Amino acid sequence: MKVYRGTRTEGGTQVEVEVDGHIRLLDPRLDLRTHSSTGLEWGYGGSGPAQLALALAADVLGDDDRAAALYQRLKFKLVGGLDRDAWVLTEERLRHTLDRIEHEQSHPLPPG
Repeated sequence: MKVYRGTRTEGGTQVEVEVDGHIRLLDPRLDLRTHSSTGLEWGYGGSGPAQLALALAADVLGDDDRAAALYQRLKFKLVGGLDRDAWVLTEERLRHTLDRIEHEQSHPLPPG
C-alpha cells in the first residue's frame, strides 16, 4: 500500500510516496500535461493542484489515459481541500475517490 505525503518547505512543496518503507518523490508527470511550472500544490483549485491531481492519479492507477480522464475531478473532490501545510493520503483513499469519479462519469444523474 502506498502512502502519499505532502509538505510545505522553505523552497516550495514536496510530495513523497512511501512504498514498503522506501520513499521517493512523486513524479509530477509533466510529460502528460504541464499545468504548473512552479510545482505541485494543493488546498485550492488552481494549476498546481491540477498538476498534483494528475500526478497522483497516474501514480495510483498506472494508466495514463485513465489518469488524464479523471484528474480534474480529483482536483475538485480531494486535492483542492487538502490542508495547506501538510497532508497524508493512502492509496486506498485515492483509489476509492477515483472509482467514485469513474462511476459518476459513467452513470450521470438525469437532469432536473
